[in-house]
Amino acid sequence: MPEISIKRIYDAPASDDGFRVLVDRLWPRGMTHERAHLDAWLKDVAPSPELRTWWHHDPDTAAEFATRYRAELDADDATQQLLALAREHPHVTLLYAARNPEVNHARVLRQWMLERLSSPRARPSE
Repeated sequence: MPEISIKRIYDAPASDDGFRVLVDRLWPRGMTHERAHLDAWLKDVAPSPELRTWWHHDPDTAAEFATRYRAELDADDATQQLLALAREHPHVTLLYAARNPEVNHARVLRQWMLERLSSPRARPSE
């Protein structure tokens, strides 16, 4: 199973980041494409604009946000591209722009991915 990390996009890239994927719908403020060192930008795996507006990174609603976001992930075909990338690369780093490293959508996404990648039903047929 691949290693999946999360990291703020504003933190310096590291050699052990592996395949770097921006998982925000909006481009991070003040970040240049050169400084980002991205391998992919998957906007569609980010929370919907409606969910992001509702949540507004409020720690008090983080559990409800996680439930709603996981439902979006389950219903979105774009997540299959992210899971495929994770199967192709031994280490994937999910990059996000939120200020709080403890309360952000990338944490929910990482956990969701790990669950799907470890499930035999989630693996493509060979």
